[in-house]
Amino acid sequence: LVGFLFALSVRFVNPPINYFSEQYMNHAFLASIMRNPVVPPLDPWFAGGHLTVYYYLGHWLMGCLGVVTGVPSEVVFNLIPATVYGTAFVMLYATGSLLLKRWKWIVLPVLFLIPPSVPWFLATGWNLYGAFQKTNWIIPGARFEFPLFSLFLGNAHAFEMAAFNQFLLIFLLGFAWLRWGGLDARGRRGLALLIAVSIGSMPPLSSWDALVYGPAVAVFLLLLWARERENVSRAAIVVVPAVAFLIYLPYYLLLEPAGVGGIGWGFPPTDPLLFIAIWGGFLALLYVAIARDIWRSPVYLAVALPFIATGYVALGIVAVPLAYLLRRDHSFPDLLCIAGLLVLAFCDLFYLQEMLGGDYSRFNTIFKFYFDAWILLGTGSLLLAGKWLAGRRPVLPAAARKGAAVAAAVALITAPFALDVDIGRGLLGIEYPPAGYTTLDGLAYLEATRPGEAAAIDYLRTLPGGHCIVEGENGDYGYYSRVSSFTGIPTILGQIGHELTWRGNGAWYTGRPADIRAIYEGPGNTTALMEKYNATLLYVGEPEHERYDVRLPDSGLRLVYDEGGVRIYALTG
Repeated sequence: LVGFLFALSVRFVNPPINYFSEQYMNHAFLASIMRNPVVPPLDPWFAGGHLTVYYYLGHWLMGCLGVVTGVPSEVVFNLIPATVYGTAFVMLYATGSLLLKRWKWIVLPVLFLIPPSVPWFLATGWNLYGAFQKTNWIIPGARFEFPLFSLFLGNAHAFEMAAFNQFLLIFLLGFAWLRWGGLDARGRRGLALLIAVSIGSMPPLSSWDALVYGPAVAVFLLLLWARERENVSRAAIVVVPAVAFLIYLPYYLLLEPAGVGGIGWGFPPTDPLLFIAIWGGFLALLYVAIARDIWRSPVYLAVALPFIATGYVALGIVAVPLAYLLRRDHSFPDLLCIAGLLVLAFCDLFYLQEMLGGDYSRFNTIFKFYFDAWILLGTGSLLLAGKWLAGRRPVLPAAARKGAAVAAAVALITAPFALDVDIGRGLLGIEYPPAGYTTLDGLAYLEATRPGEAAAIDYLRTLPGGHCIVEGENGDYGYYSRVSSFTGIPTILGQIGHELTWRGNGAWYTGRPADIRAIYEGPGNTTALMEKYNATLLYVGEPEHERYDVRLPDSGLRLVYDEGGVRIYALTG
């Protein structure tokens, strides 16, 4: 409940769904699913297309919750982070309870800790958002998000929604590592099935997670088999991944990914100071945890020398704790830390080749893999810290500890009201309502900033049936594509850069923008082109007049809405 209320308060004080980040995209998916809950979902930014080009299970799950409860998409959008944080807190506390006798809550801060760079930027004069944003782009040519910043940013992105499943899988693996031998055959089958469901859900939730946890689970199963050969058959090692794949077979059969072009390497090494600015906190805990091992066997420090000599200093920093952890008895926290360190090592040597190239070749590799590494390394290192603290005598009496826990929970829930979490104000010319605007309705701000459009959006959301709407197109991260994003009604083309990433550079890339312009500017082609895309509605607002020389035909269209500077036409016949 504390995690849920904390995240809810963050979104309550900063609720707008706007275009400076990925909020338009994720609300568009959510609204499309809630408006027309079919499988596969319709792509709201590509009329006639489906979301088979993207991992949509998270949006589907949250959208179904909205449909069942009757909560509109613009409110569901801001309930998503709270739902994720609430479930993640439960899984983290369960993991702490499984592994620690005391300090069971110590892993919870992995969700709201900040990297060392944030206080540094705050100390140099940046405000909270500036410090987060500077950290976000601290690695040249890449992007880094940690859970707290993702929450403040409020994108409700697929990888953020999928975080609850990472924590679930970590708990399940920890339970298997500690309790497998004590379970009967039925219990083992049930646990194996739960692990299969969790790992199987990763590709449709966030395929990047599967690239990290798929190999990790495979190695884990081999280690479990090596330790528990009497209780783990070789068949089980094959059955778990097979079940994980088969339960989502329809998803894979329909999938149309743009694809990864292989693994690249040879990128310049990460600056070690920037690396420490991100990972210094967790790495410090790790180095403290292995300090006794270093004292006993300092020779293994030499593992860093080849990397330092070749310029990969950050990799050398990672190699030292990795070498010592691999020599230990492999407690479950050690395994988590090893997995996190290996992810960081991979990112310093390799990257997955995709649409982005040049200086941004490893943009998404670091963006998505660093988020997973934060969860793995953060959870593992905090568990090691808890293990050390659990062996120490309590400083406070029991009553005082309970009081401190209550005070900490209250402080966490109320902190967003005291902090400046007004993310997005002033960016890209975005018009925001006055300060102090609080609600869970992510679109309520339109009534204060664009009342004419707000009323038109409300009208469109009342229309039943499978409509398709024509609206202006003008690239990404702007006020265009807002109609499809707010309503979930498919449009001919939304944000073109996103569709290029998902669908590749086909004839549509030049054809669809040209057809949209012809619909608005060529009266003789308007109705025919609308029929080409099965478009039933034509939206004309201020952005359309700014983008096009609007000239519509005298026949073939019927005016169905005309208020507040917005006109909406329906195709007749």
